[in-house]
Amino acid sequence: MELAKLSRKGQVHLPRRLLRQLGIQGEGYFLVELSPDGAILLRPVGIYPIEGYSQDRVREFLQEDTLTDEERARLARVLG
Repeated sequence: MELAKLSRKGQVHLPRRLLRQLGIQGEGYFLVELSPDGAILLRPVGIYPIEGYSQDRVREFLQEDTLTDEERARLARVLG
């Protein structure tokens, strides 16, 4: 069991040893839950940016994802 400190601003400082065990470095995000018995549960989460693509860019992806005639022939030979 470890001791954590709550600052006047409501910030909780977690022991570095626990963060290392979780593989968390630098800044991170946590889901915070309150259990029925009053315990505070912190669950590390990853936040990943979502990138939107225009229809033109989607078409480019699809074109790049198609096989060339040479690749189709090679694949046909491999698969029999």
